[in-house]
Amino acid sequence: MVTTQMLKDMPPATIFATGVAEDKPDGLFMVGSGRKLRWVAVRGSGYWDWAIYCHFFEYDEEWIQKHGDKVCFESHIKKLVVCDDEAFGLYRY
Repeated sequence: MVTTQMLKDMPPATIFATGVAEDKPDGLFMVGSGRKLRWVAVRGSGYWDWAIYCHFFEYDEEWIQKHGDKVCFESHIKKLVVCDDEAFGLYRY
């Protein structure tokens, strides 16, 4: 479970979780292609905020961190990264 203290302890711009999900409404919906999506959870560059980015599976984690689409639905965020309420409050929309 991700906590605020964990975010404070890690270096800025750290990818701290990754995974794969399907691009479909009950998966991680981006455009509804049915293809695999790779996602990365990244600590912010300055403050202790964080965000999740995703894109098609063929792109690597570093590319997705820089160019991916930000995950903005609370249900998707909480499905991908288990975090406490305080850490969720630091999510950067």
